[in-house]
Amino acid sequence: MTAATRNDVPVALEGDGVELRLMPIGGGMSVGYIGLPQGTDMGPALKGLPDDACQVPHWGYLLKGRIRMRTASGEAEYEAGQAYYWGPGHVPVALEDSEFVGFSPSGDFQRVIEHVVAQAG
Repeated sequence: MTAATRNDVPVALEGDGVELRLMPIGGGMSVGYIGLPQGTDMGPALKGLPDDACQVPHWGYLLKGRIRMRTASGEAEYEAGQAYYWGPGHVPVALEDSEFVGFSPSGDFQRVIEHVVAQAG
């Protein structure tokens, strides 16, 4: 059994108020603690990925704020207190300062993080 608090999980990506903490938690999955300030649009950072979108599925819980998720089939909004599943092909936009915890396949998510870091560099 594995457990991790936010502060146990190392920072994988940080800048412009965005913080992503990521750690393998078992079963091929990683836990992510994510903070996005209001106005953050992850679209530019995801350019170059298939469909210019994150192709990794995420399961989690929105702790604070509101997120708009853009997909090929339209947009959906999520708010604090909701559990979520975001399928492949999504682009998040923070409508408010937002914090969420998510679970994702480790290798796939790590590749997306490496892409985002390269885009920022």
